[in-house]
Amino acid sequence: MDIVKKIMSKTAYQEFGGIVLSIRKHKEQDALIKIFTLEYGQRMFFVRNYYKANHAMKTALLPFSHATYIGTIKSDGLCFLQDYKEVENFSVIQQDVYLNAYSTYFANLADAAIEDGEVNKELFDLLLVSYQQLQNGLDPEIIMNIFEMNMLRYFGVFPKLGRCAVCGNEKEPFDYSVRYSGVLCTKHFHEDPKRLQIHPAAIHFCRIFQVIQPTQVNQISLKSDTKEAIRQLIDFFYDEFVGIRLKSKAYIDQMYEWEQSMQIVKRKREEEE
Repeated sequence: MDIVKKIMSKTAYQEFGGIVLSIRKHKEQDALIKIFTLEYGQRMFFVRNYYKANHAMKTALLPFSHATYIGTIKSDGLCFLQDYKEVENFSVIQQDVYLNAYSTYFANLADAAIEDGEVNKELFDLLLVSYQQLQNGLDPEIIMNIFEMNMLRYFGVFPKLGRCAVCGNEKEPFDYSVRYSGVLCTKHFHEDPKRLQIHPAAIHFCRIFQVIQPTQVNQISLKSDTKEAIRQLIDFFYDEFVGIRLKSKAYIDQMYEWEQSMQIVKRKREEEE
């Protein structure tokens, strides 16, 4: 009886929700596809002949796709896929180089935050709704900022941004102090001469982004200098407390630099005209 059960367990298929995190070529036509599954955490799947044009599961295995998959989950080694249903493709993201860059960063950050096989519904939902909001046309920078601030807790980082670390005053503006591991109000700026001297709006919005979900954002418009300050503060948190610098984030930084260079060229041309 035990032998029969073992045989059946080897051939039984599981049904699970999943989001495609990454695709890596294996040999000529095969692929190793990492999927963040809702029920089994992040798993690596071997997909034979993935790069053939007529592959039966290609639609459900495009980058960032969300679907219900049917396959074999193994505790050790590679997992395998058999079929899929109820696929959600983010076509806008997949066809836009900029949104693709943001989505890749989200996937990389989620991948770095938890161990393979660790089940985390909260993180799964955060990643999924972030993709859905990008697909719906919301500002990718704002969605990225919310995602990053929510992700900090998975790395054990909890910035205290709501009240002065010295007196408990909740009245803004604030500045961030590494010495006090939190913000300082204007009455106590002198307590830390090496405080960040960051734009107060950056702390204001990061405090909000820390406690909301991407689904709570409909339309929000921020000035370019405010966005830049928010990026600086969040980058500081990741550089100082998390200690990781992903290639996908570096690529997004390069995109910002390209946009700034293009704006400078445009202004010069307008001045000359």
